[in-house]
Amino acid sequence: MKLTMPRFDQASVLVLGDIMLDRYWQGATSRISPEAPVPVVRVDQITDRPGGAGNVALNIAALGVEATLGGFTGQDEMADALQDMLEGAGVKCVFERLADVPTITKLRVISRQQQLIRLDFEEKSFVGAAHSLLDKAADLLPGCGALVLSDYAKGALAEPQVLISAARAAGVPVLVDPKGTDFGRYRGATLLTPNLPEFEAVVGHCDSELALVEAGEKLMEELELEALLITRGEHGMTLLRRGCDELHLPARAREVFDVTGAGDTVIAVLAAAVAGGAELPEAVVLANMAASLVVAKLGTASVSGPELRRAIQADQGSERGALTLDQLETVVADAKAQGERVVFTNGCFDIIHAGHVSYLEQARELGDRLVVAVNSDASVRKLKGKGRPINPQDRRMAVLAGLESVDWVVCFDDDTPRDLLRVLRPDVLVKGGDYDKEGVVGWEIVEGYGGRVQVLGFVDNVSTTAIVERIQSGEGQPE
Repeated sequence: MKLTMPRFDQASVLVLGDIMLDRYWQGATSRISPEAPVPVVRVDQITDRPGGAGNVALNIAALGVEATLGGFTGQDEMADALQDMLEGAGVKCVFERLADVPTITKLRVISRQQQLIRLDFEEKSFVGAAHSLLDKAADLLPGCGALVLSDYAKGALAEPQVLISAARAAGVPVLVDPKGTDFGRYRGATLLTPNLPEFEAVVGHCDSELALVEAGEKLMEELELEALLITRGEHGMTLLRRGCDELHLPARAREVFDVTGAGDTVIAVLAAAVAGGAELPEAVVLANMAASLVVAKLGTASVSGPELRRAIQADQGSERGALTLDQLETVVADAKAQGERVVFTNGCFDIIHAGHVSYLEQARELGDRLVVAVNSDASVRKLKGKGRPINPQDRRMAVLAGLESVDWVVCFDDDTPRDLLRVLRPDVLVKGGDYDKEGVVGWEIVEGYGGRVQVLGFVDNVSTTAIVERIQSGEGQPE
């Protein structure tokens, strides 16, 4: 499957659900309390993070997506802390603050990376207020690319059917992270994302993938779901869609440190990708990739847009190095979407010498990514004559790709790179030599769409032609 970075910068996701604060008290412990057989923790670090639906919204915003979060909190300092953190991360908060009800808070006491105790502060007093969330949703759904219902069974989603119906009427896909064993509450949703224990608690034990698929297809039919994604821990994920073959994805994590919040990351990336224009199978692959990144981190964490982009490029073999034109088009478009400046240069690069290295280092400093286009063997022969190139194109490309200053290398057959420039539209076109801008092939193309042309000088007394001539003549190093 060919993966590309969705247009996260043009996506908008609404998250509704149970909002909570995850608070961590951490410190050293070296003795047992004289009052009871428990360790004494000397707290030296206090960390707060949004939890529940708040963590989902935080994950969405980390990808560069416009995220809006609706739910209930108390009128207390925990709610203030949550709103400050979330808005600081770019999440629009539309909290319904209720008097005399504490913001749901989970306090974890940790020492030596071991959780010693968790203290929960909550009252299930949001159920009666759930109707007010429906009013907010009606105002927030228009223009939204996806709706996430993040259910932690705390009462905010006591009436999910009304929310689902409103979203579907507005043409907004609904993704649900379910809780409990009554999945009928989510009838008509676009996608449910239970983990395997949650799924089996509803349909019964599945002793094979065939049994899992059959049970899942039956559940989709009963609940009028478009799709079902079952997350299966170390066994990866299974995506089921009506009228389509199942898609089994293996777990990608090489080393797992902490699975806390991984489910939030999965549904966040799914929603962001769908809102950004991705088809569901591609969105699931991206979510699986993001899950592998987040479980390699300690504590509740999120995956940023650049992290996911680098993972995509590594998966597609296009993070760096020699690429096909199709691969290069994709990564250049993605780099531009992330606000990176793309620099382009071209040449034969038959024998890489100090002049080339210095020139490419200067070119790289003009932007964030450097593309080097290399004339093919046939093109070099046409330009340089019989006996050239000395090194075939695959070796020339391999040497260039190994330079720290070079991001991507591509080969072209034409005499000039004009067609490449029209396709890639780099921000900066660079050429080395002693001539004016108008002497750079393709300058009019680049300036025509608002790009810049830069001429850089070569290192004196160094050229491939001179090196070849000295070798052929048997001369040594010039004085």
